[in-house]
Amino acid sequence: MKRLYVDFHVIQTVPPSCVNRDDTGSPKTALYGGVRRARVSSQSWKRAMREMLREDFQEENFGIRTKRIVGLIAKEIRVLEPSIAEDEALFLAARILKLCGVSTEKKSEEEKTRALFFISRTQARNLAKYILSHQGEVDKDIKIEAKKLLKENHSIDIALFGRMVADQPDLNAEASSQVAHSISTHRVDNEYDYFTAIDDMAPEDNAGADMIGVVEFNSSTLYRYATVAVHNLARELNGEKELTARAVQEFAKAFIQSMPTGKQNTFANRTLPDAVLVTVRRDQPVNLVGAFEEPVRTSEGGYAAESIRRLEAYAEKTYADYVDAPEHSWAIGMGEKENNVNKKDLLQSLQEALLKELVDMDSSGQE
Repeated sequence: MKRLYVDFHVIQTVPPSCVNRDDTGSPKTALYGGVRRARVSSQSWKRAMREMLREDFQEENFGIRTKRIVGLIAKEIRVLEPSIAEDEALFLAARILKLCGVSTEKKSEEEKTRALFFISRTQARNLAKYILSHQGEVDKDIKIEAKKLLKENHSIDIALFGRMVADQPDLNAEASSQVAHSISTHRVDNEYDYFTAIDDMAPEDNAGADMIGVVEFNSSTLYRYATVAVHNLARELNGEKELTARAVQEFAKAFIQSMPTGKQNTFANRTLPDAVLVTVRRDQPVNLVGAFEEPVRTSEGGYAAESIRRLEAYAEKTYADYVDAPEHSWAIGMGEKENNVNKKDLLQSLQEALLKELVDMDSSGQE
């Protein structure tokens, strides 16, 4: 099978903030190259990306991640057949899910799945149609056909980020994207913000604070990396080339522009990248975090410029020593590179290049 990958590399300076916290409320960190780094988990950034992606696609293109899948399918049943009572619709929805091997349980008078389930609106609607056309039937063929409906017509976010069903692994959907934990290119030491608050209605002679607290934070220059297996995404989206190319384009936009919302009101940490490198490859994805295994050090002048220089040098060496040069590449803010563009041109060029690659793959008789 012909393969096609898009790699995204970002250098981004984040001001004093607590973008992503651990269970103690402290900013997440990681040891890399023998020193402590700031870290933002992939889950945190993917959540921010999904929210931004949702703004740029019609609701129909996006799935729902919920424990209330029984109610969702029951609602679709009643849209298609209003004469069916709500209780009966809920019963039919729960039964078809159990046939598919999706465990449900009744809590607070509501039937829910035991874990969050990721389902596309098309899958929910198709299951409802199937239920209505096979009421009262329970056999092996029904079970097989119902499961098939949950494996087809994935939404864009399921195709990109995948779906895991612990009870029924055959309902899993392979993610077409991978997002790395973002880490600082340099050593980081956490700091503490001591704050107080005063009661607006306190007596004038009250000199004390009515609330005190401490917020832990840090500042960093992050290296962020993600990749999309375009060939797999196209397969998950039923071979729709234009939709696939646009999905990757919007993924690129979301990866470049999104920001997790942790402590945003406190720190107003909404920055944009200092530099972006996007490459289209046919061999394999290449994470360039090794450029920062030796932490960037500086006595003055900041970390961003040296981090960008390191990324460029490491990319050139890695491509020369181990893998082929990219088929296409675009950069924003990367020194004197010939392929420097602005964000708008990068996104447009990426979509056009991927659409051409997908057409060529199709015409060559390969998926």
